[in-house]
Amino acid sequence: MRMSVRSLWILAALLAAPPWAGAATQWVEGRNYFLIQPAQPTSVGPGKIEVTEVFSYACPACNNFHPFMDRLQESLPANVVVNYVPASFNPSEDWPMFQRAYYTALVLGLVNKHTHDAMYDAVWKTGELAVVVPGTNQLRRPPPSIEDAARFYAQQGGVNPQTFMSTANSFGVDSKIRQADQYVRDCLVDQTPTIIVNGTYRFTPSSVGSPEQMIELTKYLVAKLSHG
Repeated sequence: MRMSVRSLWILAALLAAPPWAGAATQWVEGRNYFLIQPAQPTSVGPGKIEVTEVFSYACPACNNFHPFMDRLQESLPANVVVNYVPASFNPSEDWPMFQRAYYTALVLGLVNKHTHDAMYDAVWKTGELAVVVPGTNQLRRPPPSIEDAARFYAQQGGVNPQTFMSTANSFGVDSKIRQADQYVRDCLVDQTPTIIVNGTYRFTPSSVGSPEQMIELTKYLVAKLSHG
């Protein structure tokens, strides 16, 4: 069957369109995702795109999103680097302690998929580092301490607890915490989990609708940035 001239022009336009263009009507800037102004610097090299999850191990929504974050990472192209920024803006649920523990483990080379998964399990499954009394909605008092986190990483990562504690109280960890808190403020993050794409866009489950949609929106924004 012969195609009309108009049909050929339409086909050519579709082939020339960037791969993210078809989703343009689905995702609306200012409603589903938000422009970060000014854009924040990334920690990746030229040609790379950074995808950041702002999270807390003590955040129940982050725990629920955690398996989808694994799926998200697996679905992204090779030029994308995924990293994590722990938030501290909920001290009543011990978020500052988990933030310090994360950066201590990062400095000591203990952050990997095993310890990341195990930390979520320690908070929400085994109760070893639970912030809520199991079977209730009551916060655990006293909450888990940095000493408790040191024992956790000793078990999971083989680090000496005293080494962990001295690193936790170091200038290097304090500096990373200040940088993380400033990043969260500069990106106007007010809930977790929040996904930030290349320091340029941010969005949350509430702006998107579901964890699956967060995966799709991340891929859309990555493609959009990749093609300029």
